[in-house]
Amino acid sequence: MSQFYETSNSNKDHTPNHDLVMKGRRLLDITGVKQVESFDNEEFLLETVMGFLSVRGQNLQMKNLDVDQGIVSIKGKIFDIVYLDENQSEKAKGFFSKLFR
Repeated sequence: MSQFYETSNSNKDHTPNHDLVMKGRRLLDITGVKQVESFDNEEFLLETVMGFLSVRGQNLQMKNLDVDQGIVSIKGKIFDIVYLDENQSEKAKGFFSKLFR
């Protein structure tokens, strides 16, 4: 399942906050999300104010999406959270666009 959500930031005068809060490896709250590039039950690819973020795991689901505030909550068993550099994010986006045509 691939979705595209774009969030807006009302605080354009300064860099918005970007935080990751994990609760028991089963719930992850992320702020400062600009858009959700793609997601499925094993990986979420998010564009944040600090760069692209990949969250991988098992049985991942979007628990909450607040596009106005740039907040995403993910539940499931989380294996890793990785920030991607520019080169890696282009490869990841290309992979998902081919996968979900």
